[in-house]
Amino acid sequence: MDRTELKGKRVLVFGSGISGIGAVRLLEAVQADVILYDGNEKLDKEEIKKRLPEHSLCDIVLGDMPQDLPSTLDLAVMSPGVPLDIPPVEALKRAGIPVWGEVELAYRMGAGTVLAITGTNGKTTTTALLGEIMRAYAKSVFVVGNIGNAYTGAALSMTEESYTVAEISSFQLETTISFRPKVSAVLNITEDHLNRHHTMQEYIRVKEMIAGNQTKEDFCVLNYEDEELRRFAEVCPAKTVFFSSLHKLDHGIFLDGGQIILRTGTEEILVAETSGLKLLGRHNHENVMAAVAMAYCAGVPMETIRQVIQSFTAVPHRIEFVDEIDGVAYYNDSKGTNPDAAIKGIQAMNRPTLLIGGGYDKESSYEEWIRAFDGKVRYLVLIGQTKEKIEKAAHSCGFMSTILAEDLEEAVKICAEKANPGDAVLLSPACASWGQFDNYEQRGDKFKEYVRNRKE
Repeated sequence: MDRTELKGKRVLVFGSGISGIGAVRLLEAVQADVILYDGNEKLDKEEIKKRLPEHSLCDIVLGDMPQDLPSTLDLAVMSPGVPLDIPPVEALKRAGIPVWGEVELAYRMGAGTVLAITGTNGKTTTTALLGEIMRAYAKSVFVVGNIGNAYTGAALSMTEESYTVAEISSFQLETTISFRPKVSAVLNITEDHLNRHHTMQEYIRVKEMIAGNQTKEDFCVLNYEDEELRRFAEVCPAKTVFFSSLHKLDHGIFLDGGQIILRTGTEEILVAETSGLKLLGRHNHENVMAAVAMAYCAGVPMETIRQVIQSFTAVPHRIEFVDEIDGVAYYNDSKGTNPDAAIKGIQAMNRPTLLIGGGYDKESSYEEWIRAFDGKVRYLVLIGQTKEKIEKAAHSCGFMSTILAEDLEEAVKICAEKANPGDAVLLSPACASWGQFDNYEQRGDKFKEYVRNRKE
């Protein structure tokens, strides 16, 4: 931590969303000279200014990047939504300007112990649970990152006694340089974001960057059921700790029937009975094991860990029970933003299901999701940019009960009309929300609103 290293430096913040505004606030607080840039020339400068600190001196540049701008800079800080292969970013690199992400900036300005989680699915639940465990253990805890709280917004409040629990996406990892968590975790790696990373190999490489600066003094928690992560364990620079839902491990944490067991090499500890947890489903038990392993590696007593995991309930938008109307149960799994996450959503259903899917196209394939329906899905109601693509995939897999809807409100209406008492209606889109919604939270909130409106 050196909070003076950027004083007087000319720094470009690329992107005017939540991450960009957070970066501007942090940079101005450490007395950097800040320019906020966004390639969207249709944005309103006055609206952007309203989101900045009251006395901000930040310049705002919209549209095409001026050709002479890169040569005037000392540093560029990228928002995670900005691809690194677009012309303005290439111009920065050609000019020799260091390119950091918001996580790199926050890490350098922050302090204390960092516990960082990545993976295609399960990040939010694991991060929220680990955050609760750490809050029960320490006085100064920050839960930040992709979970919705900007890392940059918390960095200057951290001390050497602080613990930071960070949910880190592949977009954020791409622009890390010195980021080094004390304990990291890669929960799983399945196909996602190929429109950004282009190849699965690149996506895997970026995910594994979370441990890139760790040493044998640090820990990396990995999913034993993921073949790629078993391979990564052989080259990972940190001490690796596995969790497993299907195998009994000699060292690590695993599911044995209805028990979660931790083996350290010197002792075997009963962590909890799964019947005593409020989180349902094997995927959630994997999330619990990952959080337990991370907390244990960070020095939290097992009794503290046990108390928290037994009282923790599911996060919003992840197989969240909404209501029961006319004998039909409605579930919000808006966080199911890719096919693998949506598979876990349908697997958690224990009754005939009307499934709402579709959204923004991340160039995923949907056949594996369709095949996971396993006779549970009565109708697949599709919305968004991908609806025809998914319908075609469903029909090719022999699933013909598809309905195309204009929007989410109509999809809820169709499901309510076709559902029988004892059925479930599940929003688990297998796609991102962009295009129709700002984010998956807004999509999930709208779903809950449309469901509750049917009760009135």
